[in-house]
Amino acid sequence: MTKAIRVVIVDDHPMVAEGIEAILETYDDLVVVGTLSNGQEAIDQVEALNPDVILLDLNMPKVSGLSAAEIILERRPDTRILILSMHDSAEYISSALSHGAKGYVLKDVPTEEIKLAIDTVMAGEQYLCTGASAALAPKISDGREPLTNREQTILLQLAQGQSNKEVAQALDISVRTVETHRKNIKRKLGISSTAGLTRYALEHGVLQGTGVDI
Repeated sequence: MTKAIRVVIVDDHPMVAEGIEAILETYDDLVVVGTLSNGQEAIDQVEALNPDVILLDLNMPKVSGLSAAEIILERRPDTRILILSMHDSAEYISSALSHGAKGYVLKDVPTEEIKLAIDTVMAGEQYLCTGASAALAPKISDGREPLTNREQTILLQLAQGQSNKEVAQALDISVRTVETHRKNIKRKLGISSTAGLTRYALEHGVLQGTGVDI
């Protein structure tokens, strides 16, 4: 018999979490091992709950969904993060994917689509619901995704000549996370070198007002 997929639901609205749990419990190949109310609880309990998939809201008290995703994936890189949100803007969706989410589903999708999303990310593929795909379409056609706020911060520090280790210490994150952000920044901007990042930062005003002389 196939092992059931272990799912954790993280949402600060109890009715939403309970509704999703009720839906998922109708599937024999899924088991909801926890329903949590904020990102900090997810961080604290992820080891004990040992989920395969985390359904994660974005805007929550204490620790946001994006911050929680980043920390959880540092500790458990094989966990699939599936964002379940009411926000359909390209910025939210791009930020979620940049932070390691494997999928993005809007809360108004048909209930069976949540199951489809879980199955898709468990198969190692990315899942975007129709609304999320439509929101990203203009960004994809432009060929350039926007940088997240964290990526902009790291770009500034790298352009100032800081090493990955120095950036990690300044932001209290791991060196590996900085390396991942650096790789994403280069991919999004189509830049292959640190000198190119510095030049981009200078040309686009990122370094203005920092006192950096390049």
